[in-house]
Amino acid sequence: MIKKVMFLGGALMALPLCAQAQTISPQQGFYLGAGGGLNWNLGATTSTGSTVSTWTGWAVGGKLGYDFVGPRAELEVGYGQIPTNVNIPGTALTNKVGQLTVMANALYDFMPASVITPYIGAGLGIAFVDSNSALGSTQFAYQGMVGLAYNIDSQWRLSLEGRYVGTTNPSVNINGFSVSYPNNNLLALAGVVYKFGAPEQAPPPAPPPVQAPSYMVFFDWDRANLSPQALNTIKQAADAYKTKGNARITATGHTDRSGPESYNMALSLRRANAVKDALVRDGVPATAISVIGKGEADPLVPTADGVREPQNRRVVIVLQ
Repeated sequence: MIKKVMFLGGALMALPLCAQAQTISPQQGFYLGAGGGLNWNLGATTSTGSTVSTWTGWAVGGKLGYDFVGPRAELEVGYGQIPTNVNIPGTALTNKVGQLTVMANALYDFMPASVITPYIGAGLGIAFVDSNSALGSTQFAYQGMVGLAYNIDSQWRLSLEGRYVGTTNPSVNINGFSVSYPNNNLLALAGVVYKFGAPEQAPPPAPPPVQAPSYMVFFDWDRANLSPQALNTIKQAADAYKTKGNARITATGHTDRSGPESYNMALSLRRANAVKDALVRDGVPATAISVIGKGEADPLVPTADGVREPQNRRVVIVLQ
């Protein structure tokens, strides 16, 4: 007779086996749960030797807990009834026995990051059992539970659970005699839990750096004059400057590694200035253009000293 608190939660009918391969991101936090299920008494013989017959009863309950991700602690309140063959006039035992429990539980989730999570737990508390008056017999209560949880996401969980609940022996006074009986129960429960707090979100990735528009013109060996193709590229850079409105242009000259280094430095500046003059002719203010000579430094194609490499004879135009 009698039942016990139940685990919380709501109805979990089927747990897909394929979910075992999935994972979630569990977070610490408080949670609320509720649920219910079936309740059976393991059979009782009273202190006078009488046998009490019982049938399948029911149980409901709710809980408040805190999830440490793995370990959990919770306070649980539940109520249940079991039908019996006992009917004692003037008492609360009228072919049923009711029990209210208040329990403190400690539980452990074995795989908290898995979608399907087995767990175990135990609890201690107080049970108020029907006696001469409704819920009039106060008893020490204890319980153990084994369950399987289905984590829908980091906040919602469904569970199926088997539970044993026992108490010290309740009693009822009948014509001046105190009659007691053992109180051991098995429960099958389904429940639902909601954990407070949204899961932590990873910060959005930093936007990629904005690359300044750039153009490149090439030169013949030991020359600073501009080819028709180079003039066309410079015009594109000038048009881009005009559409941008307020901008700066840097023209950086380069050479290959043939010839003396000092000569190449001067040649790279002549090439950069040639590009600047063309930009000015295409409508770019001279004050908006900076000229840099790099000589043999920063080759586009690394080469040995003395090698004539066409791609290294260039000016790079950058709009900022």
